[in-house]
Amino acid sequence: METVLSYLVPILLIVGSVVFMEWFATWSHKHIMHGWGWGWHKSHHEPHDDALEKNDLYALVFAGVAILLFLAGEWWRPLTWIGLGVTIYGFLYFVLHDGLVHQRWPFKYIPRKGYLKRVYQAHRMHHAVKGKEGCVSFGFVYAQPVDKLVKQLQTNRKTIDETVLDNEDERPVLH
Repeated sequence: METVLSYLVPILLIVGSVVFMEWFATWSHKHIMHGWGWGWHKSHHEPHDDALEKNDLYALVFAGVAILLFLAGEWWRPLTWIGLGVTIYGFLYFVLHDGLVHQRWPFKYIPRKGYLKRVYQAHRMHHAVKGKEGCVSFGFVYAQPVDKLVKQLQTNRKTIDETVLDNEDERPVLH
């Protein structure tokens, strides 16, 4: 007979991995993608008609991590559950970010209320700035209240306007 613990541990590892991935994705979006990894991520902030963008390479990196976790799970079973959590997060990212917000599906849906509207608006506000500086809302599954993001965007703009940049081409522009 299986114990409750034999079910509880995998569930906690999966849920914990999804939560951790949201934290890590937020951190890496802000500090890597909008930092030294801008070369890949820049394509995501520029208009284009292509089905794929260079930024999609990040999805391949995270998929590679999940695959390695599944493989390592053959030797230490908890890594399988962590890999499943990373995979579930990747699916949520695909649905919310690529599908809902950026409309990379063959059909269009714009949410009018609730959680999905908040996620949609928060990420649209992330793209309200041209360039990598001054952006808000770096998360994908959790979105701060929209009024808080609006205030932060206004503060960022004021800070950017007061900053003298050496290269005018680098100055972020709000759309």
